Amino acid sequence: MEGATIDELTEAVKYFSIHQDIPEAVETVEPVEPSVVLPGENCRNILVTSALPYVNNVPHLGNIVGSVLSADVFARYCRLRGYRTIYICGTDEYGTATETKAMEEKCTPAELCEKYYNCHKEVYEWFNIHFDHFGRTSTTKQTEICHNIFWALHKNGFILEDETEQLYCEACERFLADRFVEGTCPFCQYEDARGDQCDKCGKLMNAPDLVNSRCKVCSAHPIIRSSKHLFLDLPKIESSTNDWFNKTVEDSGKWTQTARVVAGTWLKDGLKPRCITRDLKWGTPVPLEGYQSKVFYVWFDAPIGYLSISSSYTKDWEKWWKNPDQVELFQFMAKDNVPFHAVIFPSCLLGTKEPYTKVNHLSGIEYLNYENTKFSKSRSIGIFGNDAKDTGIDSDIWRFYLMYIRPETQDTSFSWVDLMTKNNSELLNNLGNFINRSLMFIAKNFGSKIPAIELDQSDKELIAAINRELKLYVELLESIKLRDGLRQIFNIGRLGNQHIQVNTPWNLVKGSEEEKKRAGSIMALCANITALIALLLAPYTPKTSEKLRDQLNFKGTTLENDHLICFLKEGHSIGTPSPLFRKIDQAEIDALKKKFSGEIEVPKPAKGGKKNTKKPGQSKEPKQPKEPKQPKEPKQPKEPKEPKQPKEAEQPKQPVEVKD
Repeated sequence: MEGATIDELTEAVKYFSIHQDIPEAVETVEPVEPSVVLPGENCRNILVTSALPYVNNVPHLGNIVGSVLSADVFARYCRLRGYRTIYICGTDEYGTATETKAMEEKCTPAELCEKYYNCHKEVYEWFNIHFDHFGRTSTTKQTEICHNIFWALHKNGFILEDETEQLYCEACERFLADRFVEGTCPFCQYEDARGDQCDKCGKLMNAPDLVNSRCKVCSAHPIIRSSKHLFLDLPKIESSTNDWFNKTVEDSGKWTQTARVVAGTWLKDGLKPRCITRDLKWGTPVPLEGYQSKVFYVWFDAPIGYLSISSSYTKDWEKWWKNPDQVELFQFMAKDNVPFHAVIFPSCLLGTKEPYTKVNHLSGIEYLNYENTKFSKSRSIGIFGNDAKDTGIDSDIWRFYLMYIRPETQDTSFSWVDLMTKNNSELLNNLGNFINRSLMFIAKNFGSKIPAIELDQSDKELIAAINRELKLYVELLESIKLRDGLRQIFNIGRLGNQHIQVNTPWNLVKGSEEEKKRAGSIMALCANITALIALLLAPYTPKTSEKLRDQLNFKGTTLENDHLICFLKEGHSIGTPSPLFRKIDQAEIDALKKKFSGEIEVPKPAKGGKKNTKKPGQSKEPKQPKEPKQPKEPKQPKEPKEPKQPKEAEQPKQPVEVKD
């Protein structure tokens, strides 16, 4: 470890010693948390949302890490710091995607929503994602709030009426909403672009702009007909949106680079009127005379779901959503959702001229791929949420690894071999080893009671080094750099292991009374570092954090300081130590990799070649984008091997590998 400065050493001793002298609190019955959390005075009030997942599918690992898991980790961190925090999410149930899926499954949209709402809920519960409320958008409250926002925009002159050229399928005898149309992207020539957006280049478009368009239902080529629709007059709001965006990004400093670039590009290109109605049956009905047969476009309707879902959580929802001076709104999503959350929805709220809470900090990230290809349910490629629980790998390990490879600045790829490596090196051999050595030593040599701590120079330097890592952990999580924050925990584990290795307490404990006392002091300090690790793990691996706190008999649930303090006083009785992690072996990984490898996609022939044959109605799988090269993971320095001890030495055993 780097040498500590005099100030760092003084600070380390000050904070640790102050809390060392405070008697440990007598255990009392913890107060029951209020069932509803509302903003308070003179405190940080944090409102967290994640992009509402479409209800027409099972989420895969990329969906999970891109929104709900990242938001959960951040919300747990905020609670750890004592901020008044709620996390709101739910399923996005209206729109073309739902109607299309319902047709495929031969059921009503309402039946489909019920099925997949429960599917999503079960997946997120298994991943231990804690929402304050997980709701849905197909509610009467959604209609009420959506209508209120629409009428405010209409009253303020931000709604236009116009006719549009729209694709009409003569075979199906219906106008085709965007997602009922597929074709070739006019920008990048991707052959399976959707009518509203190209999945390859990300460009938004109108369905008639597609080349060689086809009906998603029957594959017939649609014709163009005129249809009357309502538009949000974005050019009229553009100046206010630009001012709001520039000030918000500057004041925040926490928008990801991806979010800033995507939103900034949209605004730089200039905003155009955007259609907010669709010729569908399943959606929020339009209340304006002459448009009752239409519904609101899902991307006008869906973000309002955050408000309506919050209204199901508390009747006082406006204390969160109409309180911009006291509430900070953090939103989590993948980059394809950024334009709607960073430009269109804020424009809608600005256009109402009402004091709505708008996003302060937006974490829009890149995509997670699977073994350098795309997740594909149809070809059984990749891990989907309902598959993870059948792998035999604990949900905390999934949470850990997904956050370890979170695509914060560029696309990343899930790898089975890397999952095994990171589990065995970082969790088992680093943290697991340090925790088990510390607690087993105290259990065997000091009757499971924390010995007295007398800090020598090396202890003070260790505390100073840990304080550096702890301050960086706080700084990174406050900046929503969740992946990098996780690495600070492992750095603390390495520092602890090195301190044990250098001081050889297994030798000291067999020596003189003073040497035994020193051995106890070393390991008591390590036990307190373990208590700190238990707190720092809480946002990432909550079950593991709880198990560790049980082994420590440690009741702490908040991180009030950015310094290591004496959590466990002299005489504190710890619980029974046991291994927290198990080894994942190569044979297990090989079997899982084979199981989820799926079908190999047959490449399309070059132009002029023979076309691939497909069964009628069989949907095309999008082409796979090239995966950018990932930076190599820096190698961790090898720790010196612990010297072998004579048989009579009371050296703590290494963790036994057991299955959860």
